[in-house]
Amino acid sequence: MVLAAAQACEDKKAEDTRILELDAVDAGFTDFFLISSGSNERQTQAIADEIEIRLKKDFQTYPNSVEGRRQGEWILMDYVDFVVHIFLTEKRAYYDIERLRKSARTVDLDQLKAMLVEKTTVARAKPAKPKKTVAKKTAAKASPKAAVVRRKPVRPTKPKA
Repeated sequence: MVLAAAQACEDKKAEDTRILELDAVDAGFTDFFLISSGSNERQTQAIADEIEIRLKKDFQTYPNSVEGRRQGEWILMDYVDFVVHIFLTEKRAYYDIERLRKSARTVDLDQLKAMLVEKTTVARAKPAKPKKTVAKKTAAKASPKAAVVRRKPVRPTKPKA
């Protein structure tokens, strides 16, 4: 999805698009930042629209939240696994978000593609864990240890005269 979003930025003539791989210790809320710039508000809005349309079409996903679309100065799109920041050029220089994330590593598109291929191969090579069968689950539920039977205390009765 990050690659598709980066390609959408390039298709809309975004400037200085960068992908930052965030350190898991510093930023546990997401894996990547996609940072891009536009020369005016209309362009930043068009970039955001293109990213949303492309990810909806290709991956059937929407951003969890979008901030700043109406103003167009700094648009933030949260896709959980990655966050997109689209700035006006002067706002990007002012906030300098790349400097704030010193532990982040800049990744170019070729490196990202190679990382994804490697992760996919590793994930496919792992053997699947055996699943419990339904018979084992029902046997576990029916075991006498699992069920606790409660009885009412028996009261002694008086003998009738």
